[in-house]
Amino acid sequence: MQTNIFIFHGTEGYPEENWFPWLKAEMEQEDYSVFVPQFPSPPCELPKISEWFDVLKTYERYIDENTILVGHSLGGVFTLRILEKLDHSIQAAVFVGTPIGLRQPGYFDHVKSFSGFDFNWQKIKNNAKHFIVFHSDNDPYVGLENGEALSKKLGVELSFIPNAGHFNEKAGYTKFEELKKKIMVF
Repeated sequence: MQTNIFIFHGTEGYPEENWFPWLKAEMEQEDYSVFVPQFPSPPCELPKISEWFDVLKTYERYIDENTILVGHSLGGVFTLRILEKLDHSIQAAVFVGTPIGLRQPGYFDHVKSFSGFDFNWQKIKNNAKHFIVFHSDNDPYVGLENGEALSKKLGVELSFIPNAGHFNEKAGYTKFEELKKKIMVF
């Protein structure tokens, strides 16, 4: 059965940034179907989670037990919210530089207006067979405590990469070999 991969961008993001196009091309060469939706996230405006779910409706038929969701930053928060709503489990959920509400209040106020940080961890854990959490020690937006806490909540070891910043193009992430290797295991 076909495995579908979704890559969700973060705040003010878009499908052609960072490592997203590279991962899409790499995984398509391995016969995966890869979707990188564009969500409404206009500059200087707070994104609305309801609008993101509206976009996701177009893709719902592709989210099944073989699906892998990859969320970068705010896209990771969105991934958590998707897992709370699903009535079936997926193959895996991957979180890259995902905030869950610890420290750095300026950025988190922005995210809190999008979703808040009160998660149904049991439902989330029941709705994915595997979890991966990537985090760095010098992320300027999302402190390492977030990755450590998220890993603990999900019951997985943190995939720690030193000096990776926010895993974006500014930090040199136009490719993400470690992520590809971990996805290929599923």
